[in-house]
Amino acid sequence: MNHKSLLTQFERQLRVEERSSATVAKYMHDARDFLEYIGKEDLDKEQVIHYKEQLLKRYKVSSVNFMLAAVNCFLRFSGHPDCVVKLYKMQREAFREEDRELSKEEYRRLLCAAQNGKKQRLFLLLQTITSTGIRVSELRFITVESLALRRARVSLKGKSRLVILPHRLCRELSDYARKQGIQAGSIFVTHTRKPLDRSNILHERKALAKKARVKAEKIFPHNLRHFFALTYYKVEHNVCHLADLLGHANINTTRIYTLTSCKEQEQQINNLGLLMFSDLVL
Repeated sequence: MNHKSLLTQFERQLRVEERSSATVAKYMHDARDFLEYIGKEDLDKEQVIHYKEQLLKRYKVSSVNFMLAAVNCFLRFSGHPDCVVKLYKMQREAFREEDRELSKEEYRRLLCAAQNGKKQRLFLLLQTITSTGIRVSELRFITVESLALRRARVSLKGKSRLVILPHRLCRELSDYARKQGIQAGSIFVTHTRKPLDRSNILHERKALAKKARVKAEKIFPHNLRHFFALTYYKVEHNVCHLADLLGHANINTTRIYTLTSCKEQEQQINNLGLLMFSDLVL
């Protein structure tokens, strides 16, 4: 079977498994790169290991592991489970990279920039993600009907959960929907009434970042989800409830969302008061 036909079948299988559009696109991209590297040679595990080593020379370990996950999935699908390779082991960091952590002041500036630029949809989208912790792929479940209940039923990948919608948010979204003539269905849609996706948001975020004087890499949608999680955890200190709100099956995933920056952890450690030098009296 040629590569093109194999990739077509692989894509079909990913969709049958109800993978998200973003996951399908990522896996297809990584599978194509892998096949391009292999070429027309007969596949064996030694080649895959060499490919793995080449990736590590060009990308960070975390990025390589994402790529290998896609390649391994493709190998199993194509009948080569014996060629599957191990992912690189990563020591869990105790803190998040500070240059990616969004502060409350930066968040406020983003909202001001969106509002002053008369970007009402973006203004409400930022607040919806940040006040609920919802994923971009779940935005389509924020519907006119859900606003009346102040609850959105999210159903993806065979999982279902209720997302709580704050009362003030529902009021603002209802007003927006009425002005836009949206009488039913998803609130966040394009001018052709199709649900927004990452590409729509990516187009708007660069201009917003510049106006708000915030690094563009800080305002990708998933970082807003992290911002919600960290803010919630600082107030409630309940990782189990947070896992439910975020829709995580594994609480270890939620722990990643609660990581603070190195600078903040340094301050917390300094505040413990466990260092005693000149204050000691013998």
